Amino acid sequence: QVQLVESGGGLVQPGGSLRLSCAASGFSFSSYAMSWYRQAPGKERELVAFISSLGRITNYGDSVKGRFTISRDNAKNTVYLQMNSLKPEDTAVYYCNANWGRLTYWGQGTQVTVSS
Repeated sequence: QVQLVESGGGLVQPGGSLRLSCAASGFSFSSYAMSWYRQAPGKERELVAFISSLGRITNYGDSVKGRFTISRDNAKNTVYLQMNSLKPEDTAVYYCNANWGRLTYWGQGTQVTVSS
């Protein structure tokens, strides 16, 4: 059974940091590219960060470049999103995504709220 379980979300003040984790199971994690997406209320889901299967290629959405860092540990079947200098506009539900060709899996999401 495929599972992607996000954790690490919560309430943080502007300028603060959070580290999200996504633990994967039920598929060959090291073969899949991994991404983080987010969706704010009333907005479409958007790509936040992408990392290739072996971690050699990363890409970021323009709004998070220089503040967020995606990484993965294939030995632990886990992908991370380090979020620094958080802004109120980063408030959203953050989703983990695994992709290999036409196969794609989603986690259930974790809420991140940036507010004073």
